[in-house]
Formats: sequence, structure tokens, C-alpha cells
Amino acid sequence: MSERKKFFDIRKEELPFSLLMAGYFFLVITSFWVLKPIKKSIFIAYYKEVGTFNLFGWHMLGSQAELLAKVLNMVVAAVAVAVFTILCRKFFRQQLTCIFSIFSIAVLLVYFLLLAKPNGATVWSFYLFGDLFNTLMVPTFFAFLNDSVNGDQAKRLYGLVGFGGVAGGAFGSITLAALISQVSTNVWMLILIAVILIIMALAYAASRRVPAGSAQAAHAPKAAVDDKESNAAIEGARLVFRSRYLLAIVAIVGFYEMVSTIMDYQFSASVEHFVASAGIGEHFSRVFAITNLSAMMVQLLFTSFVMTRFGIAIALLVLPIAALGGSAGFFLFPALWTGSFLNTADNAFSYSINQSAKEALYVPTTREEKYKAKAFIDMFVQRFAKSIAVGISLVLTTFFASFSTIRWLSLVVAAILIAWIFAARYAGKKFDEFNPA
Repeated sequence: MSERKKFFDIRKEELPFSLLMAGYFFLVITSFWVLKPIKKSIFIAYYKEVGTFNLFGWHMLGSQAELLAKVLNMVVAAVAVAVFTILCRKFFRQQLTCIFSIFSIAVLLVYFLLLAKPNGATVWSFYLFGDLFNTLMVPTFFAFLNDSVNGDQAKRLYGLVGFGGVAGGAFGSITLAALISQVSTNVWMLILIAVILIIMALAYAASRRVPAGSAQAAHAPKAAVDDKESNAAIEGARLVFRSRYLLAIVAIVGFYEMVSTIMDYQFSASVEHFVASAGIGEHFSRVFAITNLSAMMVQLLFTSFVMTRFGIAIALLVLPIAALGGSAGFFLFPALWTGSFLNTADNAFSYSINQSAKEALYVPTTREEKYKAKAFIDMFVQRFAKSIAVGISLVLTTFFASFSTIRWLSLVVAAILIAWIFAARYAGKKFDEFNPA
């Protein structure tokens, strides 16, 4: 018991729910980290083999075409926000998980057939689906979790639950790295279908073990929204713009996505520049494995400790400081492994301490804000911010075509990080006011 409390201060009656949610999150993130390297490597390798992507006479490398795919993700996300908002009027917790799981299974069955011999349309649509899966399943998980605990429980339980996610990332990326050359791409789709079926079972079991004392205190402004008259596409936006606290979360999410998108482009461009097409998939999977192992150690050793001892405000500052260090390294020494380290500097902390701290910010909000405002932030704001970062990257790389000039994007990243830090400090301070020690 003492060893468990050293890392996770969880009461006996809360443990079943925590373990079930950790398992649920483990499998969601496992699926994501199988999909992400596959969709990314197929996309980059396809255009490295065929030459370039021709956009009205503009010949783009695979890494540049990938930026356009991220813009299209925003369109897909806008539709997802409306669908999620409509569904959460009648369904929540495990019901939403079941709905989006069945949808994902149906799509994976289609790609089981198409990925045997992918063409350009398959490559693009699969890239979009890979992002859509994360767009739907992760916010659904956290809406379930945030709607099931109170502020005190969030500080104590999110370390273990978040560890399930980062452990899933490590497991998924390591498994893929070990088997990517032995298991065909379309067979991975069948494996993911089996995983999603287990997710549905865990969500159902967790819904029956929600811990006692989890009634939510609604500290943020309550919005009286008439579901019958409101536009589903903008319902969440209305809630967000009525609350400075939610706007601070928007800033944190938006600045992160801008930084992450630019750093991911620098990472992709480094791999594209230095690695032969046959080795791209293996390099991506190797880097992702290192990243997720690092995230697992951060979550296990530091997340709960920092959140309970130093608070949410300090926990929210860890990622921007790490990103600043990684960007400085790439700016000074633009090479394959400094470019690859950008992925680790980002995701090792994003999927561990930053995600746990950011998600805890939603705990003191109302139920409508947990589902509708959060859906708007996680689905639309994320993709909109990515689109801004895509525009910055494309403009700069159009004027500065050589690989060595990509380092200058790190200066843009540094400027965004400063604004991010201010937003994180404000949100952390307000959370402490809502949940006094």
C-alpha cells in the first residue's frame, strides 16, 4: 500500500474504476500509436516513391503534402464537433464510447480491403481517418472520465489513469516497431478491431464502478442552452466565449497544437531528408517507441507527484519548457536525431504530465462544458490551430526551400511558447481557486 501511495494516492473504493479507466485509456492510445506511424509512413513513403504531389502545378514533397492533409483534418473535425454535440445531448459516458467504437470498426474493415494495394485516394483518406480516430476516441474518453470524478479525485486518480495511456503508447509503438516488417498493413486493421471491442467492454464495466462522492461543483459560469434551438456546430463555442477560464484552456490547446505541428513538420522533414524510403517506417516506429517509453517514465515517476505536491499550474509548465529546449537544440544543430528528438520533447510530456494536468482543468466545469465546450476545443480548436501552424510552415518553406532553413521555424515556436506559458499560469491559478487545498 505504501508503495502505491508513493506514486498514486488512490483510495480502495476508487481503485476498480481507476484501473478500468486506465485499461480503457491504455487501449485507446495503443490503437492511436499503431495508426499514427502507419498512416504517416504510408503517406510519406508513397510520395517519395511517386515523386511529388502536384497541387495545381505546385510540386510538393510528401512532408509538405502532409501539412495540407492536416488542414483537411480541420474540416473533418468541424463535422465531428457537430456530430459529437448532437450525440452528447442524448448519450454520455459508455454510450458515446460504444457509438464511436462501432463507427471505427466499420471504417477499419473498409481499410482492411483498401490497404492491400493503396493508391493516392486511399493514402489521403486513411491519413484523415487516423486523425479522426484520435479526435473522437480521446475526447470521448476524457468526457467520460471528467464527468465521473471531482477535483480532489482528479489530482489523485489522473496519475494512474494517465499512466494507462502512456503505457499504451509505449506498448503500441514498441509492438509496431517489432512487427511492422512481419505483419502486413491491412492485417493491422483486424488487430485494431479486436482492441476496440475490448475498449467497449472496459467502458461498460467502468460505468458501473464510478466512485462515490463524484458530484461535480460547477464553478465556471453556467450557460442555459436550449438543446432544441441551439446550433450543434456552435453550441460549444458559445460556452467557451462566455468563460475566461475556458478561453485560457483554448489558448493552452491552441498554442500547443501550433507548436506541435511545426515541430512535427521539422521532424518529418528531417526523416525525409536523411532516411531512404525503405527505412522511413522503421525510423518513425523506432522514434515513437523511444518517445512513448519516455512518456511512460514521466507519467509513472513525476505526474502524480508534481500535480499533488506543486499543483496544476506547475504541471502545465513542464511541456512548454521541454519544447523550448528541444527547439533550441534543433535550431543550433539541424540533423536527423535532433529533428527526431523534437518528437520526444513534444510527445513524451504531452501524453503524460501535460495531458493529465490539462484534462484536470475541466473537472470544475459544468456537465455541458465538459461535453460540448470540450468537444469544440478538442476537435475544432485543435485543428484550427494546426491549420495556422501549417500555413506558417508552408509559407516559410516555400521561400526557404533547403532543409537547413527549416531550423528558423524554431524561432516561431519560441515566440508561441512564451504566450503559452502565460495562459498556463492563468488557468492553473483559476483551477486552484475553484479547488482550494
